[in-house]
Amino acid sequence: MWLEPSFRTPFFLVFSMDDALRHKLLRILEENPEVNQREISEILGISLGKVNYCLKALMDKGWIKAKNFKNSKNKLAYAYFLTPMGIEEKARITVRYLKVKMQEYEEIRKEIEELKKEVGEE
Repeated sequence: MWLEPSFRTPFFLVFSMDDALRHKLLRILEENPEVNQREISEILGISLGKVNYCLKALMDKGWIKAKNFKNSKNKLAYAYFLTPMGIEEKARITVRYLKVKMQEYEEIRKEIEELKKEVGEE
């Protein structure tokens, strides 16, 4: 969810994280802990600032930890690891996210059936 910032909009609402974003971010980190923030930004199609905000939020919740390592260019970088609490929360989020997607699928399926009837395909 992205809201246009204004002087009345609290910062945490401008950069809110929904289950879809949490799920995608946790899945990316689980599959590739050494991914950098710029790569995450490109994968998710969100700003670098939002990636940074989201990672900090997940760290504050205790769902991920960041550790230093030397990357292929021999520079210090971060690796992000899911904590046991993060693994549990990812499972809960996945269940919720799946339910939402199944509901969306069912609504789209019904709409397609109605449209087919409307154009005489059934």
